[in-house]
Amino acid sequence: MAQRRDDDKTPAATVCVIAYNSGPTLHACLEHLGAQTFRDFETLVIDNASPDPGDAAIAAGFPWVRLTRNTENLGFTGAGNQAAREGRGRWLVLLNPDAYAEPDWLGRLMAAAGRHPEVLSFTSRQMAADAPGMLDGLGDVMSITGIPYRGGYLNPDLGQAKEGEVFSPCGAAMMIDRALFLRLGGFDEAFFCYGEDVDLGYRLQLAGEPTLLVPDAVIQHEGSASTGGRKSEFAVFHGTRNRFWVLFKNTPALLLPLVVPLHLLALTAIYLRRENRPHIRLILRAVRAAFAGAPAMFRARRDVQRLRRASVWQVARAMTWNPRDLSGRRPVIKPLRPAPPRPRD
Repeated sequence: MAQRRDDDKTPAATVCVIAYNSGPTLHACLEHLGAQTFRDFETLVIDNASPDPGDAAIAAGFPWVRLTRNTENLGFTGAGNQAAREGRGRWLVLLNPDAYAEPDWLGRLMAAAGRHPEVLSFTSRQMAADAPGMLDGLGDVMSITGIPYRGGYLNPDLGQAKEGEVFSPCGAAMMIDRALFLRLGGFDEAFFCYGEDVDLGYRLQLAGEPTLLVPDAVIQHEGSASTGGRKSEFAVFHGTRNRFWVLFKNTPALLLPLVVPLHLLALTAIYLRRENRPHIRLILRAVRAAFAGAPAMFRARRDVQRLRRASVWQVARAMTWNPRDLSGRRPVIKPLRPAPPRPRD
């Protein structure tokens, strides 16, 4: 079992699990957290007003867990920001309730932070829990079409994971300096769920803050267990809408005339596939919602771009321009670049 922490001792990390109708996956997630070899962490479970009362009961069954019960569903974004405010650790670690960490997972992330003190954002190697030997993701990739994807998703694990820089951490199993997370504004709560990690990763890119993939920090991930699967109406609507918002808010002005038309073309090609045609009306509704929310995203853009320290070339270089990467969901892992000097607090 994970050790209980003294109230007056600050932990190195706060591990937050955001639960919503998580059921038995939450129990397995916490069991795996309890078996971590690295002990200097606190565990915060946020029951996000789940209609399933079992989530809170499951979390309460682990005496080393600090349970917060929300009276309304704040989405992954609102609960993630809540965790950053309530956490005590220097590092904020987010773990999905359907993600099962290997015993050395957190220790490997912390060891990477020790090896690379200039890096403040880390992501894990995610394996598909229901497909042995298949990858669930090696960090998030941003294509020049503005379509993000999990690198290596449902590709065989052939040892292609290597330590290096990726575009964005995946919110299913990530670690970030809590002060940096708060300084960048945390998750955008307008997103509610889906794409909020890519939005954060894009802002990290703009701020010149690299994200490091730690391939020996491994989780088994089921994926979308609380939202009905990645092809559910909830997932398709929020995923489609929020991808546009990521572009409107973050893409440097010089790249917008290129990326937005390519995004529309790529989206059309994707949803004209036979398996996606049943979602056409839903997609059109999501696109309308995206453009209806565009003015708010462009207002938020002013603050994002004010914090930008990376050049347009550096941002473009962080993306993939190869269409085969997107079609094959290939991982894109680059040598770690030096982090620029940071402003003094």
